[in-house]
Order: sequence, then structure tokens, then C-alpha cells
Amino acid sequence: MSDSNDYDVLIIGSGGAGLGLALKLADHAISIAVLSKFALTAGSTYYAQGGISAVFDAEDSIESHIEDTLDAGAGLCNPDIVRLTVTHGKSSIDWLQQQGVAFTEEITTTGEKVLHLNQEGGHSHRRIVHTADATGKAVSMSLIERAREHANIQLLENHNVVELVTVDDGLAGKKMAGAYVLDSQQQRVKAMTARVVVLATGGASKVYLYSTNPQSATGDGIALAWRAGCRVSNMEFMQFHPTCLFHPNAKSFLISEAVRGEGGKLVLPDGTPFIQRFDARAELAPRDIVARAIDHEMKKRGIDCVYLDISHQPAPFILEHFPTIYKKCLKYGIDITKQAIPVVPSAHYTCGGVLTDSYARTDIANLYAIGEVASTGLHGANRMASNSLLECLVFADRASTDILQRLPGIAKPPAIPEWDESQVTDSNDEVVVAHNWDELRRFMWDYVGIVRSDKRLHRALSRVELLKSEIAEYYGNFRVTSDLLELRNLVIVAELIIRCALLRKESRGLHYTVDYPDLDVSKPPQNTVLTPKL
Repeated sequence: MSDSNDYDVLIIGSGGAGLGLALKLADHAISIAVLSKFALTAGSTYYAQGGISAVFDAEDSIESHIEDTLDAGAGLCNPDIVRLTVTHGKSSIDWLQQQGVAFTEEITTTGEKVLHLNQEGGHSHRRIVHTADATGKAVSMSLIERAREHANIQLLENHNVVELVTVDDGLAGKKMAGAYVLDSQQQRVKAMTARVVVLATGGASKVYLYSTNPQSATGDGIALAWRAGCRVSNMEFMQFHPTCLFHPNAKSFLISEAVRGEGGKLVLPDGTPFIQRFDARAELAPRDIVARAIDHEMKKRGIDCVYLDISHQPAPFILEHFPTIYKKCLKYGIDITKQAIPVVPSAHYTCGGVLTDSYARTDIANLYAIGEVASTGLHGANRMASNSLLECLVFADRASTDILQRLPGIAKPPAIPEWDESQVTDSNDEVVVAHNWDELRRFMWDYVGIVRSDKRLHRALSRVELLKSEIAEYYGNFRVTSDLLELRNLVIVAELIIRCALLRKESRGLHYTVDYPDLDVSKPPQNTVLTPKL
């Protein structure tokens, strides 16, 4: 265990990807720090309901899982990355079970105990391994418990990264040296050195006014990597989950896709089904199709929400499969065994991110990105349900393999200068941060949401540029706070989303624009890649 701020591996993020990597490295003589900007459980992994996709059913196959993923990705998935990920599904589940994760099981007609498998949108078979409707919590708590047992892992809560630090490696270019990190409890910035730095910070859905994600999803890793000099890819593909609980007091509560997988029906306020008019797969169509259909009906009819009804299923079935959703809805006066659930689409998942290779390496030497922060090529233009936790586990394993191979040849970086606060003061105008935060998320929702146009995108871009200058001035004059760091990162992510969206002159997957409503079939499908100007 390191007793200083000098580590072999610095992992930024404490979700399934970050903790999974830490545990895979920890049996070796390596000092590891895992940073969480809030509590260890504050990331998106903890809140994931649905599960992890993997082939277990005898009627299912690896090829079918690959085909479904490619179909959902609308022509932009990397087939090699899809195959790599899918073929490691079973081994990833086996590894989680070894860490103590207890998945929901069932007894077959022959008396054999097997994993219970759900089916979700885009999947042609039942292949979602889960722990009731709180899979992420089960995974998160088990990995945290295992990590706390390891002498080589230091878990640091309330540590928010201010900036990555690189050094010039001559002709080889830049390489990682560590990071400046805000200790939010002590309100001081630390200089932390590391031979390897790993971004496992999750996505950026909080750039929108309405999101299913926790407060942590502010695109920190994407912004950090961009400022350091890494390319980003496919940021226009922001996934909106079709079914977030619509209630004035229920913020960011997701209604799992598994509800539709177990027979839940989407209906209008008068009880009329509608989704079958948009896709033959109805409730099990991919998320982009279902979200756009709901958005269309809400705008066309001027209604606040649609409804997801599973009350036709027996009450014991609902209570067994969806205990978390049942309790949450009941808290707001909705008994899902008797009533339909009011739902709306909300920002949910960042399909693009920091561009990486098959070992999670970025453009900067000794900097890796795993999980939702990364653009691996798995998701393409739309992530298929429950492929996200699988990606976290597979690429944590891939990164660990590469890090263990390379670490002996990576020299200890030079000391990082202490953080200089001599030219700044404490802010006496924190309301500016709150107002800018609110303005950013509102115009992103209005102009860069489920349905876009060039006019809306240009409006959003002009507002982003104004906000960027205001935030930069504020950042240069006042001591950093966690809220300010998140806002600074969010405005960069917003600009990346808008610029990628403006470059795509077609509608594909999650990116739908009224100016180019069809696929561009004049050329092979292209990924959108942005390169920072340093």
C-alpha cells in the first residue's frame, strides 16, 4: 500500500470498470489508487437495474448475440470488438460470481438450478443475467467489499480530478505522469503521480436536463482526456432510455427495460397501445426506436408522458422480478401490480467517448479508458441493452493484461509541482455556477435531444461558446470546487456532442435530424472522430 500520493496505477472511477480493473491488478505487487469523486457507490454501476448480457441459453448462440449487437449499432459497430466482447460474456459472469455476486436463479423442469435470464430490447433471446432488478447494486457492493480486502488497493472517496498531467517523451510524444486531484473534504488539491492512469469515469448524461443517471455522470473523463490531447469519437450518439419514471418528486429513476421484456406494454393515457406502429418488434425494439416513438406521441398529442403497464401479470410475479421498482413506485402512490407506470424518455448512456484500441489504450502513452467513458467500437450508433456492464468487465480485463505486460518497462514519472493557488480567491458568487449549469442542461435538452436540426444545433453551439468563456474566466479567478469542475467538464462535453452532431449529415441510430432524416447510403458508414487542437 502506498502511503504517499505516488502510485503505480491511478484509476479514476469506482464503478464496475474501475473496481474490476483494480481487482485484476491487485494480486500483483502493484500500488493502486481508486478515486471516486463522491461515495464509492455514486457511479452509474450501482444504479444499473437490468443486468449483464451473456450467452447461457442452449437455444442462444454467440453469433446471435453478435448479430443483435451489430443490428442495434446501425452499421457503426466494429465487428471485431463486438466478437471480442460477446465471446467473453460467460467468463465475465463466472468472474463476478467468484467475487461474490449472487445472480437470480431458477429451477428447471429437471430440477437443475440455473441462472434466470431476462430478455430486453434488441435481443432475440433471453440472455440478461441479473440480480432481481438491482444488478448494479449487487455488482458494486461485491466489488467494493473485495477491493477493501486488498492491501494493494487504496480507495479514496470524495476525490475529484482537476486535470491530467503529462510529460514530454521526446519523439514518442506525451506520456502520463499523474493528475491534480481535489480532495473535496479537505478542500485542497493534491498532486498525485502514477506510472499508469486509467479513466473509468462513466458517461455524460447529466449534460441534459432530464437523465436517468446519478450526479456523477458529468463527462469528466471525456473532458480530461480531450484537454490532455486525446481524440474522441461518436459523441453525437447519446442514448435516451425510453422509460424513466414521470413524477415531480422522482428524479432520475429508471424503469428497467426488463419490465418490457417480461410483457410490459407501452400505452397512451387512454390505454391504447402505440409502439407496434413504429416497429414490428414493438416493446422489444432497440432503445432509439422506442424513445423516438414515445417522443413523437408526446409532441403530437401534447401529453406529458405515456404509460408502461405490466399490471396484467400476476402480482407475485411482479414482486419477485421487480421488487425495487415496485417499492419505488409505491412510494409515489403507484401500485404497479394494479396501475400503469407514467414514463418519459431521459438521457441515459454515452455511446461515444475517448477513442481506444482493443486493449483500452488511448492516444496518450500510459493512459487507458474503460467503461462508458470509452469509445471502443462495441456500441456503434446505439448501445444494445445490458451490453454496458459486459463492456466494463471485458475491457477491464483487457486493460489489466496490457498494463501487467507493460508496467515493468514504464519508468516512475517525475514529481509533479504542487498546485498553485496564489492567483485565485474563494468565490463569493457560487450562484453563477448553478445558473450556468441549469442553462447548459436546458438548451442541450431543447436543441440537442432526441430529435435535432441544424438550426437547433447551431443555436446550441453559439450558447456553448458563450458559456465556455464565462466558465473559463470563473475557473481562472476562483479556487476550484467540485461543482465548478463538473460544470467545466460538462460544457466541453456539450460542445463535443454538438460538433459531432453537426458533422453527421444523416439520421443513424441515436442521431435523428429532421434535415437529414435518412441514412446516407452514398458511402460506407463513417465514425465521427474529433481531434483536439493543442
